[in-house]
Amino acid sequence: MNYSIAVKASKIAGKGAYALQSIPARRKLGNMTGEIISFREAMRRVKKQPGAALLMVEFDNEPIALDASVNRNELSYINHSCDANTYLRRAYGKVEFYSKRAIKKGEELTADYGETHHDGKLPCRCGAKNCRAFI
Repeated sequence: MNYSIAVKASKIAGKGAYALQSIPARRKLGNMTGEIISFREAMRRVKKQPGAALLMVEFDNEPIALDASVNRNELSYINHSCDANTYLRRAYGKVEFYSKRAIKKGEELTADYGETHHDGKLPCRCGAKNCRAFI
């Protein structure tokens, strides 16, 4: 982790990640931790625990996924927002988070999840002016 982040209650959903210091724009926050598994194993785990808070990140063009519900760190608590202040980069078996803009101390960290296994059917609760209503 390159910046201090705390986990506490979120207005968006459950718990969220919050900046404990100001973070400049375009800076790497750190890598999300978890267990690298095969895509097949990821699908098995998702089916085994329907509705559970699994934190699965798939990698484009690679048959692997990161199960961030195992050995998780603060970055796994970043909630979705349609007007996110961070973005994630998936490459080389890592999930990295970067600030899109300057982030104030105490601000909740958010990322636009993009396409998810919810197929646009999960109601979004981000509260952004440009909210798409579903994830």
